Amino acid sequence: MEEQVGLWWHRFVTQAAQTTHAEAAVPLDEVRRSITLLFRAGGGAAQVRIGEASERRAGGPRGWLQKLAGSGTHEALPVLQPELLALPPTLAMFAERALNRELYLWLAALAAVFEPQPDWIGANLAASRAALQCFPGLREPYARLLEAQLELRPDLARLAPAAAVAERLVQAALRGEQLQASESAALADLHPEQVAPVWLWLQADGATLPLSNGTPAEPTAGQAGAGQRQDHRRRRAKRVEESTERNAMLMFFRAESILSWADFVKVNRATDDEDDGNALAAANDMEQLALATDGATCASRVKFDLDLPSAAADDTPLGPGERLPEWDWRAGLLRPDHCAVQTYVARPEGPFVPPLSLRATAKRVRRQLETLRAAPHWQHGVTQGDELDLDAWVRERSEDAHDGPRSEAPPVFARRARLDRSLAVLLLADLSLSTDAYANDQARVIDVIRDALYVFGEALTATGDACAMLGFSSVRRQHVRLQHLKGFDERWSPAVRDRIGAIKPGYYTRLGAAIRLATQRLEGRPERQRLLLVLTDGKPNDLDIYEGRYGLEDTRHAVQAARAAGLQPFCVTIDEAAHDYLPYLFGGQGWTLVRRPQELVARLAQVYARLTR
Repeated sequence: MEEQVGLWWHRFVTQAAQTTHAEAAVPLDEVRRSITLLFRAGGGAAQVRIGEASERRAGGPRGWLQKLAGSGTHEALPVLQPELLALPPTLAMFAERALNRELYLWLAALAAVFEPQPDWIGANLAASRAALQCFPGLREPYARLLEAQLELRPDLARLAPAAAVAERLVQAALRGEQLQASESAALADLHPEQVAPVWLWLQADGATLPLSNGTPAEPTAGQAGAGQRQDHRRRRAKRVEESTERNAMLMFFRAESILSWADFVKVNRATDDEDDGNALAAANDMEQLALATDGATCASRVKFDLDLPSAAADDTPLGPGERLPEWDWRAGLLRPDHCAVQTYVARPEGPFVPPLSLRATAKRVRRQLETLRAAPHWQHGVTQGDELDLDAWVRERSEDAHDGPRSEAPPVFARRARLDRSLAVLLLADLSLSTDAYANDQARVIDVIRDALYVFGEALTATGDACAMLGFSSVRRQHVRLQHLKGFDERWSPAVRDRIGAIKPGYYTRLGAAIRLATQRLEGRPERQRLLLVLTDGKPNDLDIYEGRYGLEDTRHAVQAARAAGLQPFCVTIDEAAHDYLPYLFGGQGWTLVRRPQELVARLAQVYARLTR
C-alpha cells in the first residue's frame, strides 16, 4: 500500500510540475515528412537524417514544484550532428498547437543553413539570418515564435546575479540588440547549460561515435526477443575499455579449503545474461552512455561458421563466382575486387503449387498489364501534338534565354502514339534473415516476397518484356550470395516457379554488391528502357563494417553508378523507417513504401505500370 501511495504521489506532483501544454502537443512523426522536405529544399546535407533527440542536461531556474518533483533538469533539446538532425519527439512548449508545429519547421530550416562554430549563440544568430533569407515565407512565423519564446524566458528579477547577466545577454541576442564589446565577449563564452533552453536555436555536436568496430550496431535476426522494446532516440556515447577482471574481488580470509569447479571456469559475472526490463529507464537517466566490448568474439565466429550450410546441403553454385568493387566512403575510393559474389540455384524440394487466391491475383494483374501494353503511350518533346508538354516548354524557354533566338517549331508538345515497346526489367529481391519475421498473423515477409515474385512473373508473360529475377543475401564481403531465379533468356516455366517456391531467408543484406551485379546483367541488354527493381525490407547491413553509414554510402554509390549506366533503379520496401535513408540512396522519387506487407503484390504491379508508361 505504501508503494502504491508513493506512485500516486509521484504521478500527481510530476504532472503538477509540468510547464508544457499537453493539449497543444505536436509529435515529430506528424510533421516528419514536411520538415524533411524543408530541410532538403534549404540545402541540408543529403546524409543527414531526421531522428528523435534524447534528454540532456538543461539550465535555467526551476520552480518549487519542479524541485519537489525532481523534474526540469533535463530536456530533449534539438541537436545537429554530422549524420543526424535530432529533434524533440514531441513539442508542447507553446499553448498554441500551430506554434509548436511552426517551431519544427523553423528548426528544420535553421539546420539546413547551420554552420557549426565554437560560439554557440553566434552560430545560431548567423543561421537565423541565413534561414530567413533562404525562406522568406518564414518571417511571419518566426516573428510569432520569437514573441512566444521571449514570453517563456525567466524573469531577470528572480535570478541570481550571474544567472541574470547571462539571461539578459541571451534575451538581447534574441531581440537583435546591439551589445558592447565586453558583452559580446561574455555572450560568446556562454554555454547552453548556463541558461534556460532557447527552443529557437540548435546545439551542434561533433562527429558521432560508431557503436562498434566490426560488430553490428543493431541486433541481427534472432537476437532480438519478441518483447524487446526499441528506442529510436539519439544518445550521447563514449568509448571505454572494460575494466572487469576475473579476480576482481579481494577476500580477507583464508579460503584455500573452499573447492569448487567454478574456480576453473572463466565467467564474466559483471554482466547480466537477461534484460531485467530496467535498461531503458537506466539509459534515460544517463547523460552519456559508456560503450565497451565484452570480448565475446569466439561466439561470433561460431555463429558465423554455423550460418553456412555444408557443400552437400547447400544450393548449386553457378560458375566460379565474380569479384566486384566496393565504395569506401572513409577513404573516398572504390576498392577493386573487394567482394566475392557467388550465384546459386536453389534445390527445390518439390513443385511449387500456388494457392487459388494467388493464381486469381496473378490473372488479374496479367490482364492489367495486357491492357497497359495495348494502350497508346505519351510521346513527349515533339513539334506537333495533342497537348502542351510543360517540362519541354520550360526547358525550351530556358535554352532560348541563354542561346539566342527562339525556334519557329519548338518541340514543346506531347501526343499519344503506339510505340514499339523496348523494355528489360530485373527484379532484385532481398532474401536476408530479417525476412523470416512475420508480416501478419498468417504469413512471413519471405512468403509475401515469394507471392510477389510469382505474380510478377506470371503477369510479365503477357507483356513480352525481357525479365530476370535474382535474390540476394550475404555473410561478409567474401560471401555475397546471388540466388538465380530467372534469366533474361529463360521462359516462364514450371522450373522457374519451383525456384521461386524454394527461396528461404538467411544471412544479411550487402545491397551495394547485389546492385552492382544486377547492373552488369542489365548493361548488356539492347532494350531502350532498362528497369532495376529492388525489393527489400530493411537497410543495408552485414557482420563486418558494412553497417550504418558505410553500407548506406556503398549502396548510394552503386545506385548512382546504375543511373550513370543508363538504368532506372527503383526500390520497393516495407520498412517503416525507410524515409530515414531511402531518399538518400534512391532519391526522393526513386522509392515507395508499402505500409501493409500483404499489399506488396498489388503495389509492385502499380509501380511497374507507372514506370513503364
